[in-house]
Amino acid sequence: QVQLKESGGGSVQAGGSLRLSCAASGYTDRTSCMGWFRQPPGKEREWVGVIGVDGSTNYAESVKGRFTISKDKTSNTLYLQMNSLSPEDTAMYYCAARRGIYCTTRLRDFDYWGQGTQVTVSS
Repeated sequence: QVQLKESGGGSVQAGGSLRLSCAASGYTDRTSCMGWFRQPPGKEREWVGVIGVDGSTNYAESVKGRFTISKDKTSNTLYLQMNSLSPEDTAMYYCAARRGIYCTTRLRDFDYWGQGTQVTVSS
């Protein structure tokens, strides 16, 4: 009922910036929370940040102050602005959406997932 598609990934040098996009389609009114997750090579997927229906945001400590989540309701697009990138940020980045009243940071609480977009940061 909800489809998500990420774009904007690529290669960048340390200290650079990238802006990821997540286009949402389908019955998007069901989603009360959207978020970004990432999975470094050989590691488990981890939470990056979330944004609630009211626009409030919450970020993982590893990205706080560098990454910014925003959304455009008109175009049903979620964004992740990434600044001051480091090699530790190299990962496959996924956007996700959750049904329900509350916005959480747990992977299991999210109902819809995109296929991911690769971000590679070189030193």
